[in-house]
Amino acid sequence: MDLRKISSGLSVSPQITPDDIAAIKAAGFRSIISNRPDGEGADQPAFEEIESAATAAGLETRYLPISGGMVSDADAEKFGDMLTELPGPVLAYCRTGTRSATLWSLSQASEKPVADILTATKAAGYDMSGVARRIVNGGKTPTNKGDAHFRIVIVGGGAAGIAVAASLRERLSEVDIALIDPADIHYYQPGWTMVGGGIFEPEITARTMGSLIPRGVTWLKSAVAAFEPKDNAVILDGCRVVTYDRLIVCPGIKLAWDQVEGLEDTLGRNGVTSNYRYDLAPYTWELVRNFKEGRALFTQPPMPIKCAGAPQKAMYLSADHWFREGVLKDIDVQFMNAGGVLFGIKEYVPALMEYVQKYDATLNFFHNLKSVDGAAKKATFTVAKPDAAPEEVTVEFDMMHVCPPQVAPDFIRVSPLADEAGWVDVDQDTLRHKTYDNIWALGDVMNAPNAKTAAAARKQAPVVADNLVADMQGQPATAHYDGYGSCPLTVERGKIVLAEFGYGGKLLPSFPKMFIDGTKPSRAAWFLKETLLPPIYWKAMLRGKEWLAKPEKITAKV
Repeated sequence: MDLRKISSGLSVSPQITPDDIAAIKAAGFRSIISNRPDGEGADQPAFEEIESAATAAGLETRYLPISGGMVSDADAEKFGDMLTELPGPVLAYCRTGTRSATLWSLSQASEKPVADILTATKAAGYDMSGVARRIVNGGKTPTNKGDAHFRIVIVGGGAAGIAVAASLRERLSEVDIALIDPADIHYYQPGWTMVGGGIFEPEITARTMGSLIPRGVTWLKSAVAAFEPKDNAVILDGCRVVTYDRLIVCPGIKLAWDQVEGLEDTLGRNGVTSNYRYDLAPYTWELVRNFKEGRALFTQPPMPIKCAGAPQKAMYLSADHWFREGVLKDIDVQFMNAGGVLFGIKEYVPALMEYVQKYDATLNFFHNLKSVDGAAKKATFTVAKPDAAPEEVTVEFDMMHVCPPQVAPDFIRVSPLADEAGWVDVDQDTLRHKTYDNIWALGDVMNAPNAKTAAAARKQAPVVADNLVADMQGQPATAHYDGYGSCPLTVERGKIVLAEFGYGGKLLPSFPKMFIDGTKPSRAAWFLKETLLPPIYWKAMLRGKEWLAKPEKITAKV
């Protein structure tokens, strides 16, 4: 038998036989639903045989036969009623289990989020993307007609989405473009480290989304529920359907606070903070400037995360303030890193280590935050060192800055666009989807092996714009992305180690060494971060002005 659990109350399976009933009962099932019509296969036992054996074993049964590919709205409603009426857990079966999984998905559509349904069925081995539109529509069959059509549709209005929209508008002044995003506010997230360090006011990192949408781009203020790439369609909440000729996917990354037990309950109080949220970065600075003694923890989860240096930036700026205030000697600074190195590009590590030593910070590698008891001021970590059995350690703290685990957004993870890890599956050079050749992706959501930073999106936007325009003209890709990313590591107030690198850790400095040597802390790099980069972001990157971001052209191979 192949029993696949979908929920606590339901499992599905391929065809069963009367001989399987004893094992089914032993597995704890109390009811069976058959969704396979009698006579569909020559070697298929009739439902009456299954029912007789099940009744003898004390199991209840129901017969709801569904022809392949013919699940009606009424069938789904009946299936949902059966799940309510029958004692659980229930086993439903058909030839492969797909019809049973489909019935469950549609029957739960009005009660569960679409992503939860698609995640549950995908985990059981069933792809429900083909009925995503019906699930979004509350389990009912919607019209197949699109509500709107655009030549180009962009999903996501963050740094990547606005930048690529602006770059496209610079190249295509007459083509109709739509940008889909439900947010009212757009944030300059790289500035939150500076807010947490008392350098920026939070308000300068936020602007209304409407003020940033490029002129001529239609803003669809809605959330995406699902993708139907075979039909060139995006399904929005409320089952509105937007169709496209070409699609760009860049909705960013999801902060998975809930993966750390107890964390959400204590964020913003009990000394627990994070620069990864607009409303919490000011609390970081409040804690830092009032902290005089005790233990301060700074955590970093497993990769990938956006701006891999941000967790240690918070540590450096905090410790620098304590150093300047003369209280650092009374503070135990601890960096709890789930990884095994301080920074992934070795050329920058010596400069960083000088500051680790200056601040007398303890580096704890392979420590992944598992749970937080804010009231008790205790954090528990899973320690998984190479060649050693995992163990748990609990550490007391007085202040803790947390970098949350990060995953692809739910509607991306369960979509046909995603790879096995849940990220949009693209060619790392052209950023074109590997399966659907009219789809591109950029920013944090795609699976190219680059650092997830705003600087990376700044470089990616022109590449996608150039390659999409080339495709519209019937030409092959013309632009190449080299994996560029930048991480300005704020090692102290007034100095930055400017890490710039591409695929494989190759150093990709933007400036001559005589101006900025990225491997050493410099005031010039601080001036760039504090003074130049914010206006470059707002007035250049988000307006299609590709300063230091001109696409690298693909050279023909001889």
